[in-house]
Amino acid sequence: MKLSDFKYDVPEKLIAQYPVEKRDESRLMVVNKKTRELQHKIFKDIVDVFNEGDSLVVNETKVFAARVFGVKEKTDAKVELLLLRQLEKNMWEVLVKPARKVRVGNRVQITEELGCDVIDNTTSGGRVVRFDYNGDDFFDIINRVGKSPLPPYIKREAEEIDREKYQTVYAKNIGAIAAPTAGLHFTEELLDKIRAKGVKVVPVTLHVGLGTFRPIQVEDVTRHQMDSEYYEIEEDAVNQINETKLNGGKVFAVGTTVVRVLETAANAENLVKRRSGWTDKFIYPPYKFKIIDSLITNFHLSGSTLFLLISALAGKDFMLEVYQKAIKEKYRFYSYGDAMLIE
Repeated sequence: MKLSDFKYDVPEKLIAQYPVEKRDESRLMVVNKKTRELQHKIFKDIVDVFNEGDSLVVNETKVFAARVFGVKEKTDAKVELLLLRQLEKNMWEVLVKPARKVRVGNRVQITEELGCDVIDNTTSGGRVVRFDYNGDDFFDIINRVGKSPLPPYIKREAEEIDREKYQTVYAKNIGAIAAPTAGLHFTEELLDKIRAKGVKVVPVTLHVGLGTFRPIQVEDVTRHQMDSEYYEIEEDAVNQINETKLNGGKVFAVGTTVVRVLETAANAENLVKRRSGWTDKFIYPPYKFKIIDSLITNFHLSGSTLFLLISALAGKDFMLEVYQKAIKEKYRFYSYGDAMLIE
């Protein structure tokens, strides 16, 4: 299976640089994978697709200001750190820029109250650092001194608006370096309308990291290895999802991260079980989905693991056609862009 088969060109003007003013007024393309029918709607119209007994599964991860800046002790060289994942209480895996200037044994001072020592290298070119700080809560300090880690296709520095808009309204469990962007379209009011139809809004967690976004570097996609990301699915969520499955309702996943949680937690009976840990689940064609019926997602990068996942769900050739129609209709792409419902 060739990576080049999953490539397409997106005009730069369609890459959203800012979110729409009202979350649920982004555009929504509804895609029927069986009939191949397309409908063009506004996101808040999504309430119409749900029926009593369905489940809407959301990712409650919360983005933190993972991009911090400091200076290397003795040389005062400027250094940027991107916090990837917590290994122990004060020990983190990070990416550093410029990497060549930051070596094991160096110390980086970020503020008077926060610094770190570089204690190891990682196999992927990052560093392991140990933080020390004055204060009770590490994340409080990081969120005060850091910046929202916007993806590189957003060609601007993070602004104050991103602290709110680059976060779902149901974000709860801190630990992500990027938002689960399909969830950015939901408002509290829209969720209430969905619940009023007898739909269960079910939380899971996957802390979005490099595993979701690291580009595929090999032409044979089966050789790509996902970075592991931490996930949790609790007993209440398991019970609600399994009840929906057993009673003939539909399971709607909000985003590819939710899909990966549910498919990781699936058992041989095509139900989910309570699990937590690290997942490197990589979904690409052909793949038989065990849990989800429908997927709410954004428009993804060419040749990304995310596009391979939706290709597994709806078919590569059909998805390439759909994306060309989205470009023709001037849908907005990527994190702050418009949405798609694949049903």
